[in-house]
Amino acid sequence: MALDFKARVAIVTGAGGGLGRQHALALAARGAKVVVNDLGGDVHGAGGSPSAAQAVVDEIRVRGGEAIVNGASVTDFDAVQKMVQQAMDTWGRLDIVVSNAGILRDKSFAKMELADFRQVLDVHLMGAVHCCKAVWPHMIAQKYGRIVLTSSSSGLYGNFGQTNYGAAKLALVGLMQTLALEGAKHDIRVNCLAPTAATRMTQDLFPPDMLQAFGPEAVVPAMLVLASQDAPTRTTLCAGAGAFEAAHITLTHGVYVGSGPDADEQLAARLPQVLDRAQDTVPGGGNAQGENELRLARAGH
Repeated sequence: MALDFKARVAIVTGAGGGLGRQHALALAARGAKVVVNDLGGDVHGAGGSPSAAQAVVDEIRVRGGEAIVNGASVTDFDAVQKMVQQAMDTWGRLDIVVSNAGILRDKSFAKMELADFRQVLDVHLMGAVHCCKAVWPHMIAQKYGRIVLTSSSSGLYGNFGQTNYGAAKLALVGLMQTLALEGAKHDIRVNCLAPTAATRMTQDLFPPDMLQAFGPEAVVPAMLVLASQDAPTRTTLCAGAGAFEAAHITLTHGVYVGSGPDADEQLAARLPQVLDRAQDTVPGGGNAQGENELRLARAGH
C-alpha cells in the first residue's frame, strides 16, 4: 500500500527535471500539494527559466494533482522566504521540504578555482540552510515537519574531481544531525538521501546497459519513506537501481594512552587498535565522543 500524503504540503527544490521532478510527481500522486521549485539553470548553475518547473506543474495538474510553480534561486534567502510564504498563502501549511537543487563544477582540486568551490557550497549547503531556516518557524508552530536533504556518496566516501561537491554534501549530513536533535520535540524529522541516479548531471558516468536501472525514479521510494509521517530521523538512506542502504558515522571503541611524553609513540604503536571497528557504535549525539573518552580515561588511570 502506497504511503499517504493527503493533506500534506511539500516544497521540492530543483524539481524541473531529474530526481526533483520524480520526487514532485511521486508526492503529488500520493495526495500532496506541491510547490515545484526550479531556477531553470543548466547543470553548472548558469541561466534561468521557469519553463521546466511549469512543465512539471502542468504534468501534476493533468493527473489531477495540485501544484504551483516557483522560480526562486535557493541561494537567495529572501526569495526562499517568499517561496515558503507562497506555500502558506496558497494552502495554509507546509509539511515537507525536499532540498534537491544542485549544480556541478567538477575539476581536480589543483585546477579548481575557489569561485567554483564557493558556488557549489552556496547552492548545495546554503541553499538547504535557506530552505530549512525559512520553514523552521512554520514547522515548529504546527508541531510537524519532514525535511529531506540530498547528500551524496561523493560526500560520504569521496569522488575524484569533486572536492567542492563532496564537502557540501557531507556538510549536509552535519546539518541533519543537529537539526534533527533540535527539531525532535516539535516532531520535525530531518534525514538525508544519498542517491545514485542517472540524471543530466551524472548520466555520463554510467555504462549504457545500466542507465535504465539507475533511473531517478528508482530513488523515489527512499525519499517517500524519509518524508512520510512515520519517517525516521537522523538517518542517511542511500538508494540506487532499486537497492537501498544506510550510511552511518561511527565511533570505534578506542584506547587510552594518556598524555605523557611518549603518548605520540604509544598512539602510533596502537593505531591499529584505535582503528579496529569490531566494537564501533553510532553515537546519539556529539557528546558521545567525550563520554567515551572520559570512560577510557577513567579506566586507564
